[in-house]
Amino acid sequence: MRSFVSPFAASAAFALAVLASAGAVAQTAAAPPVTCAPLTVAEPIRLIESCTALIDNPATTESNRLDAIITRAAALHGNGKTDQALAEIDAVIAKDPNRARAFRARGEILRQSGKLDAAFEALNQAIRLEPDNATGYANRANAFNNAKKYDRAIEDYNEALRLKPDFAQALSDRGAAWYFKGEYQKAIADYDEALRLEPHRARTYSNRSAAYRKLGRTEKAIEDVSTAIRIDPTQPEFFDNRGLDLAGNGDYARAIADYDEAIKLRAEPKFLTNRGDAYQARKDYDRAIADYDAALKLDPKFQRAYNNRGSAWARKGDRGRALQDYAEAVRLNPSDSTAAANHKEVAQEIERLGSLAYQKNLPSFNCATARRQVEKAICADPGLAQLDRNISDVFLRVIANAEADSHRAALALTKQQRDFIDKRNASFGKRGYDLRHAMEERLEKLNAIARQ
Repeated sequence: MRSFVSPFAASAAFALAVLASAGAVAQTAAAPPVTCAPLTVAEPIRLIESCTALIDNPATTESNRLDAIITRAAALHGNGKTDQALAEIDAVIAKDPNRARAFRARGEILRQSGKLDAAFEALNQAIRLEPDNATGYANRANAFNNAKKYDRAIEDYNEALRLKPDFAQALSDRGAAWYFKGEYQKAIADYDEALRLEPHRARTYSNRSAAYRKLGRTEKAIEDVSTAIRIDPTQPEFFDNRGLDLAGNGDYARAIADYDEAIKLRAEPKFLTNRGDAYQARKDYDRAIADYDAALKLDPKFQRAYNNRGSAWARKGDRGRALQDYAEAVRLNPSDSTAAANHKEVAQEIERLGSLAYQKNLPSFNCATARRQVEKAICADPGLAQLDRNISDVFLRVIANAEADSHRAALALTKQQRDFIDKRNASFGKRGYDLRHAMEERLEKLNAIARQ
């Protein structure tokens, strides 16, 4: 069976250059009052209150009132009230159709809402009204990034940086565009410069980590994402990404600890599936399956969880459940070649072994005539008996395939199998020998040969 799939999918999180931050900030009794102004770092609800007070104040000038409405709209969007936010922006534009900031805010809200055509319309108007405003180009570049038009995005980031050379966020976001184009060195160069200008931006460290990961520089990737976690330990994606790096290094225990943190902050199907993959790599199939189950409870259409749970069932010897999961994975994504190959292989195994179905949980040898203690132990344990049966089934298939190509290769494989059995017989009962682990390793080696 092909290995389960656990891909790292990096995604740039673009900061809103016009809208107020929606990030939560811890409040204390001595917390300073919130100012209603663009890019104010405060909880949306407190920003809404501050802006409302300014809007309702009779002494506020009309221009400042319109700016406060735009800032409040950004906070409303951050608080999940997007329709109300857009209505307030529309009201501002109705009063002042030449206010470019209102169009930038509308474009950003629409972009974040996935309405790219409408976002482009608003952002184009903002640029027409203020062609020398760097933020307008940076915002439209973000929309091009979302539309996967990375060359157009880079053109706009370039213009934003021409107008404002120290625009750290534009550098970071241009790095994301280079990343999506596969230009990882250029992405890192932009992230380096962005961090020189603003060394405490956690998201930029996280994105640079992704670029290092693509270049195979895992230690640098872990270093950067660890820095991101130190700066902002509230982002579950940071823990998940470091978990993927650690798992890639074979450090599954620390990877699982990071996945635990990500899930504690926000349970998501991908976090649960990644932790399941780490458990599966440690051959803890029951815990892996429990995590895949939890992922699918959150999102019944999370395709990767079906494929990877199918692999866990297959490794437990339950071909029937494996076949069901692979079939669902293929149904959800017919272009997934790994899931399709897994489904085909397990279906062929079931068909080939159909005549032996009644022997489920019986080993490859006759328990009635077993004399060795190791054979009696295998007969007494259904799990070990199924492992022995699986080893035999795969070995016979491997031999048949090898014989078709080379008799010498088939003889060599036969000798390997005899050596395994001889070592199993001689080592059983000795201190430090784990029969189940030895059998699982042998089955994995045979499966690897079968996939070649």
